[in-house]
Amino acid sequence: MRDTLFILFQYFIPQHFISKIVSKFAASKNRSIKNAFIALYLKRFDIKMNEALIEDPFDYESFNDFFTRELKPELRPVDQGDKSIISPCDSLISQCGPITDNRVIQAKSKFFHLNDLLGFKKSTNSVFQNGTFLTFYLAPKDYHRIHMPYSGKLKSMIYIPGDLFSVNTVTANSVDNLFSRNERLVCIFETSYGPMAMVLVGAIIVSGIRVIWKKDGFNEIKQIKKWDFSSELDNEIFLEKGEEMGHFMLGSTVIVCFPDSSMSLDESISKNSVIQMGEMIGSY
Repeated sequence: MRDTLFILFQYFIPQHFISKIVSKFAASKNRSIKNAFIALYLKRFDIKMNEALIEDPFDYESFNDFFTRELKPELRPVDQGDKSIISPCDSLISQCGPITDNRVIQAKSKFFHLNDLLGFKKSTNSVFQNGTFLTFYLAPKDYHRIHMPYSGKLKSMIYIPGDLFSVNTVTANSVDNLFSRNERLVCIFETSYGPMAMVLVGAIIVSGIRVIWKKDGFNEIKQIKKWDFSSELDNEIFLEKGEEMGHFMLGSTVIVCFPDSSMSLDESISKNSVIQMGEMIGSY
């Protein structure tokens, strides 16, 4: 009953308005406001501040700075295998497996169309058809910077506005097409083994999606936007495996897709695996 009410509540609340208000407080550098937010968060979640580069939580200028805190680099070693693919973040792998008939599993008996997720036309013959996907759920306690699973050059970037439902398990089990209806940023990288899609999915009270090559966030854009790399961005954005590519202002989900036969999941990886950034998830 409680789960049903939680889902219904999300349909009727002004998702974007609430997220915008929260983002104002999260970005505030007023010591009383930001310290109150941080103290409440520490009380609610098991945050391992001994892993942070700055261990005192109240030394951060804002709640956003605290939330996107850097970790001590030696705590997240990156697997150095030439063909190894690593986890882009600390997370729970909520789903993983094959992409069949251009459909991706969201939860038990629930699927969404890959082209809807990526912002492609339904009729497009996606290079990811019959490939492999992984859905990474970042819990509130997790480290929230997102890193490259494998080295690659950015080929395209599309921002797709949408809803801001929660992306937790309860909502994923209940809301149809959750990840393809929520706000998201789609980044396609070209690797030495073919394309790789990284989709950063927004959610309620997530006050922005950031990538390192663009100063501004994406939460204020009202319509689909595709970037022209010859004019708006550096046309040679190449990131090494393990290098930071972006982060969320509050937590959400990352979905990574690989083409047909290009990668093999590591035998240790399955639904509900808990993993840290830098650990091997598969190989080319």
